[in-house]
Amino acid sequence: MTSMGAPSASRATGVKILASVGLVTLVCGFVLKSSMKAGAEYYKHVDEVTSNIDAWRGKRLQVHGNVVDGSIEQAKGTLLYRFKIESRPPRPPAVMAATYTGLVPDTFKSGAEVVAKGSLTADNQLSVVPDGIMAKCPSKYEADKQQKPGVAQKM
Repeated sequence: MTSMGAPSASRATGVKILASVGLVTLVCGFVLKSSMKAGAEYYKHVDEVTSNIDAWRGKRLQVHGNVVDGSIEQAKGTLLYRFKIESRPPRPPAVMAATYTGLVPDTFKSGAEVVAKGSLTADNQLSVVPDGIMAKCPSKYEADKQQKPGVAQKM
């Protein structure tokens, strides 16, 4: 007779464990979703932002593109910079203005590939946050691609 009572006790324990795991999973999912929503930053290319600029205004963005040649301006005696970022092929062509106050990376120059972190202003410029510019370092291997095959490089 005791063997008939055992399966129901085991089944009740299994249901309790399953319900507990399900509840913990739901709570963790809710906490993760609500915490990510507040601090979400969108990584977008210049053309994606400019094609629907009203949708991105006021949101935190990371905009990827290249610094337009000759567009970097620095206010005399300050760390205030204005520059333009463009998308390049194979992406559709687009350009947006950006402003930044602070020290810029050594690799920040005309033509450099950058990711700028900030938000769009009312006049559709990207206002970059402090330390919000990441410029790609030119790779030492890019020069190797242009070198003729069979030619050794001096070190």
